Amino acid sequence: VLSHNLCTVLNVPHDPVALEEHFRDDDEGPVSNQGYMPYLNKFILEKVQGNFDKVEFNRMCWTLCAKKNLSKSPLLISDEDAFKVWVIFNFLSEDKYPLIIVPEEIEYLLKKLTEAMGAGWQQEQFDHYKIALNTSREGLSAWELIDLIGSGQFSKGMDRQTVSMAINEVFNELILDVLKQGYMLKKGHKRKNWTERWFVLKPNIISYYISEDLKDKKGDIILDGNCCVEALPDKDGKKCLFLIKCLDKSFEISASDKKKKQEWIQAIQTTVNLLRAGSPPPHKEARQKRKELRRKLLAEQEELERQMKELQTANENKQKELETVRKQLEAAAARAAEEEKKRLQTQVELQDRFSLELEREKMVRQKMEEQVAQKSSELEQYLQRVRELEEMYKQLQEALEDEKQARQDEETVRKLQARLLEEESAKRAELEKWHLQQQQTIQMTEAEKQELENQRMVKERALQVAMQQLEQLELERKEALAQYEEVKKKLETAANNTKSWKDKVAHHEGLIRLIEPGSKNPHLITNWGPAAFTEAELKQRQKSWKGKKATSE
Repeated sequence: VLSHNLCTVLNVPHDPVALEEHFRDDDEGPVSNQGYMPYLNKFILEKVQGNFDKVEFNRMCWTLCAKKNLSKSPLLISDEDAFKVWVIFNFLSEDKYPLIIVPEEIEYLLKKLTEAMGAGWQQEQFDHYKIALNTSREGLSAWELIDLIGSGQFSKGMDRQTVSMAINEVFNELILDVLKQGYMLKKGHKRKNWTERWFVLKPNIISYYISEDLKDKKGDIILDGNCCVEALPDKDGKKCLFLIKCLDKSFEISASDKKKKQEWIQAIQTTVNLLRAGSPPPHKEARQKRKELRRKLLAEQEELERQMKELQTANENKQKELETVRKQLEAAAARAAEEEKKRLQTQVELQDRFSLELEREKMVRQKMEEQVAQKSSELEQYLQRVRELEEMYKQLQEALEDEKQARQDEETVRKLQARLLEEESAKRAELEKWHLQQQQTIQMTEAEKQELENQRMVKERALQVAMQQLEQLELERKEALAQYEEVKKKLETAANNTKSWKDKVAHHEGLIRLIEPGSKNPHLITNWGPAAFTEAELKQRQKSWKGKKATSE
């Protein structure tokens, strides 16, 4: 039944054999929407020539879907008006499924209806409705649009008849392409009498009827690019005359007043100009321009969103780079703190070792003094010469100890100075590296200057602290150098004292030869005569010197 009705409305010959062949009973399952669409496209829609009544076709489609989808709540418009709104929706909706009408087209339609009703357009009211609509979805379906118009939200104060007339006027303009219509007088071609007719202006034709119900059509005026319209002076008691000239005929028409006359002349002339230019009707051209504008705005919005995403990605990358730089700076600060901690620990260890060496040296010196005191008590019986010689040897021993101690102090100071110089050079290289990193960070971008100002201040404070540490190391190096000079002077003094004592001993040994009682142990013989101590005492002193030397090394 559906296929036969479609063929009848679309003026397509119906082929029942093809229908039975396409929907024969087989094992592939029952008839479905997916199965009917190929038949509809192949056997019906591909054969449509365009010479069918589109209103009847729309009315058939409306019959199929209205009962299922139309709201059950009471509306201020009739079913016929709802049908016309549904057809207008199909004309203004977007070219994609499911069909919706966007807020811009809703505003256009409501403005048209308000203008047809003779009321004022409430822009603020529609803006509030548009905001509420955009927050939930992109547009309205056909049935939601019917509910919106039927609810009277934008036609408050208007009766049902006014709303119905407005819907009919918009329907005639947008769907039936009626550019203008109304009653006028037409002069006959044969009897030359004047008769009132209802004229309907469309993009390429003017039809005239007995009345506005369009049931009894009396004729057509075919329009093309060669037609023209011009005003005529009043004659034969008729006013507001104008003439429509075509290739084969001319038509004299009388309007009700001058305003109507001017409106009809302007409307007919505009229609002829559009035919000459090959342009579509104004409402269709305006609809196409609105679609192109929305498409352009959508493309610009997508491009703007793409640019925003790119900027956001670049910003995230920049944030990651800044985070990486911050982590590197924190790692550098941690390494510097660790190195400073190690340096302080090393300095404390050296101080402890130096204190231990001093204590050990004091103990050794105390033992040596005790041994010398013991020897001195044993040699009190010797002569004054022996006492003087022993005193000389004692002083020589102390001079040798001072010289040895001075050499040890010199070696310690030299090592300390070398370590301080290495630390100073390492710290200077690190400071130069920090300074170079700071210069590179400052030169990166001017936009990052404000963000990195706090980090630069932290690095400057670290640089100041490091400079203070460098100055402190410089002072320590100068102090160590001064100590080195002092020890060097002591070493030179001790060497001079040793040399003077050796000269004195040589002088005395050459002049005086001591006569001593014999000893049970064999005496050591030196260049100046018999030694003042035995071989066992010499070995003991050699062991003591070797121990001190090993400790100092």
